[in-house]
Amino acid sequence: MIRLTGVNKVYRTEEIETQALENVNIEVQRGEFLSIMGPSGCGKSTLLNIMGLLDVPTSGEIELCGTRIDPGLSDQRLAEFRNRMLGFVFQSFHLISSLNVLDNVQLPLMYRGMGYGERMRRAKEVIERVGLSHRMKHTPVQLSGGQCQRVAIARAIIGNPEIILADEPTGNLDSKMGGEIMALLKQLNEEDGRTIVMVTHNDLQAQQTKRIIKFLDGRQIL
Repeated sequence: MIRLTGVNKVYRTEEIETQALENVNIEVQRGEFLSIMGPSGCGKSTLLNIMGLLDVPTSGEIELCGTRIDPGLSDQRLAEFRNRMLGFVFQSFHLISSLNVLDNVQLPLMYRGMGYGERMRRAKEVIERVGLSHRMKHTPVQLSGGQCQRVAIARAIIGNPEIILADEPTGNLDSKMGGEIMALLKQLNEEDGRTIVMVTHNDLQAQQTKRIIKFLDGRQIL
């Protein structure tokens, strides 16, 4: 489902060169729920951004869903691939504050050119699934952190992606809300068979996933 081969990422300025990732080789199987752990600055989020085609490696190969990602692909083609194959969940939710829950969730389908009625139907379905049917007309500022993350998950799955990439999805939540979000992610993995890669600092939550990969200074150590 995901294969990284010999991936390196180097950030360069006029004065300094920083190796964010060094010779990373990872294979994630279809239906796997994988955690990536390590201290701040070890390259976890860089790795997730490369998996999600939000960043490009300095060298190495990426294969997603059986497709080798050509480093010369245009931004438009990359955006189309992300929209259809990947769902993203971020620590800070990344919801649009001026839009209500329904409009935030249906937004990815707008970029597919899907009609309004079908977008609304699908949005209502996934909002109901994450338990927020009674909040469809509320804006993010009217929701708790846990509810905002549920909206973000609904937005991530509305396009029926093969892969969900979650960057510290419980990082801004208390333990109770974090537990609820983890339960929802596990449900998506176990019942829907979605492949999930999650960056986390939380060892207890990582232990709930099927496999843990640990990073230190840009290198995979376990």
